[in-house]
Amino acid sequence: MLCPRVLRLLRGGLPRLGWELARPARGSASAPGAADFNSFVARTNTCGELRSAHVGQEVTLYGWIQYQRHGLFLVLRDFQGLTQIILPQDEAHSHVRKLLSNAPVESVVRVTGIVSSRPPGQENPKMPTGDIEVKVETAEILNSCKKLPFEIKDFIKKSEALRMQYRYLDLRSFQLQYNLRLRSQIVMRMREYLCNLHGFVDVETPTLFKRTPGGAKEFLVPSREAGKFYSLPQSPQQFKQLLMVGGVDRYFQVARCYRDEGSRPDRQPEFTQIDIEMSFVDQAGIQRLIEGLLQYSWPQERGAVTTPFPAMTYEEALADYGTDKPDTRFGMKIVDISDILRRSDVQFVQNALSYPHGTVKAICIPQGVRYLKNKDLESLKESAKSQFNQEVMDMICRPDGSLKSLLTKLLGKEQQSELMRALNVQVDDVVLLAAGEHKRVCSALGSLRLESADLLEAAGMMLRDPTAFHFLWVVDFPLFLPKEENPAELESAHHPFTAPHPADTDLLYSDPTKVRSQHYDLVLNGNEIGGGSIRIHNAEQQRFVLEKVLKEDSEVLSHLLEALEFGAPPHGGIALGLDRLISLMVGAPSIRDVIAFPKSFRGRDLMGNAPDYVTPEELEPYHIQVSWPVAETEAKKN
Repeated sequence: MLCPRVLRLLRGGLPRLGWELARPARGSASAPGAADFNSFVARTNTCGELRSAHVGQEVTLYGWIQYQRHGLFLVLRDFQGLTQIILPQDEAHSHVRKLLSNAPVESVVRVTGIVSSRPPGQENPKMPTGDIEVKVETAEILNSCKKLPFEIKDFIKKSEALRMQYRYLDLRSFQLQYNLRLRSQIVMRMREYLCNLHGFVDVETPTLFKRTPGGAKEFLVPSREAGKFYSLPQSPQQFKQLLMVGGVDRYFQVARCYRDEGSRPDRQPEFTQIDIEMSFVDQAGIQRLIEGLLQYSWPQERGAVTTPFPAMTYEEALADYGTDKPDTRFGMKIVDISDILRRSDVQFVQNALSYPHGTVKAICIPQGVRYLKNKDLESLKESAKSQFNQEVMDMICRPDGSLKSLLTKLLGKEQQSELMRALNVQVDDVVLLAAGEHKRVCSALGSLRLESADLLEAAGMMLRDPTAFHFLWVVDFPLFLPKEENPAELESAHHPFTAPHPADTDLLYSDPTKVRSQHYDLVLNGNEIGGGSIRIHNAEQQRFVLEKVLKEDSEVLSHLLEALEFGAPPHGGIALGLDRLISLMVGAPSIRDVIAFPKSFRGRDLMGNAPDYVTPEELEPYHIQVSWPVAETEAKKN
């Protein structure tokens, strides 16, 4: 069975986004901005464009053999679609029939022939070219294909490792062709919006730079100066701020960024972001810009983008969803039931509420009795225990409307009714309840909310609309957070250049733990797709944050601090994760499916076998020697 997305691609060809201009027929006057796929090349047409209007024309097509059948016909494929090629059966053209019949699948061929209507009843409405076929007259095998490691078909299951090892073959699939072309067109629309409509300047910033304090680990690049290394920037953050100091006013870049950290489905060691910075702007201005940018570049086939996007504070997101990137496509919000249970005699509840920031909260899983098994509930409780060290109790609503739980024995009927009203509990619903420190309880229930949604959908419930796109701004983050490894020390919640909230500036010098920031994240369907902030543009305040609050060596950033002393304008910006945005748009399970040549889960290039060893002679100019682990030494010998 073809998956629905691939069927749509085969029926409709590769992307013709709602805002794309229709391409004229060959030989007609080109409309301004229309793409001519046949300019500068030897073909007359692509494999996806022939229609009944072309019947009788002689055409030359180039492509890959997708499918063959008994020496009667083959299907030719290129980047735009498929065309059925009829092989000649007469003796005069027997050499053409033999040539194409013997050519292996995925060989590259040129065919020239006459476009004909398909015989009545043999039309294929699932193919854009399904009304015609090309009766071949001459052909040429341009390059034969050896035995394939896997079939070039979207519905054939391949391991991801094999796909990445032979990425150049995987790229021939309709799905990856679609993803890359959609990505290209969206970037072009973003460039139009920023540069042509709003006066942004596209500036390339250096890839070789120096270490930045805080944030993710950076890749090091050796230099020929002994002991000195470059760093690959995790973002152009410092450069775009320096461009504002330089009076560029509005900067934009499709920026390559690097982080030396483990890969996850939504992470890569090298990735791309739409990087933006503006002078004389506030938070609302950046938000309006991004909403307009996404609305302008969004393909119509994915539905309209409605602006302005809703917003909630960090504290609201944590309290209601247990995360700073809420998926608002479905309910199951976290509900505070502390006041209802405060009057109870339940010991663990009273213990939790006696501590500072103590709370009791719950989520209601709709129809959990019908869709979840006992082992699922046990798995959810175990997950909360192992990940958050948080005990969770379940309650079940019986058919008679009463609650079944160890807890209900300790509650009066009025409290039980209050509890059911607060959580809007219906028959067959399951309630998960947790008591303890506010942030831990919220985080645990937020995680269980998402796990429950996955379990409900796996069991057949339609909970999250896969075609819906819910954008959300999350604002008013704390400026600093306690370090996990040493809670007595602070680290930046965003990065050290983020400005404090204007109303909290005084607290920066007296109680920095209570300071809110001018940091904002853009969330789509529970995924962070962008983050930015208004920056500190005062050198004295920036030095205080680095030295007094974060205990960092400000000398590393002396160039930036000095620049801020030379009349730096107020400025702010944002970066959108392009890979993640496109993967959500096309419904890809991983950002690797929207990157032409991605790294593996472990950060390796399986096709080119990178990273790779270099010889001691190659390392010598960089004054580097490798201290080999014993296992690696033995492996190299063997």
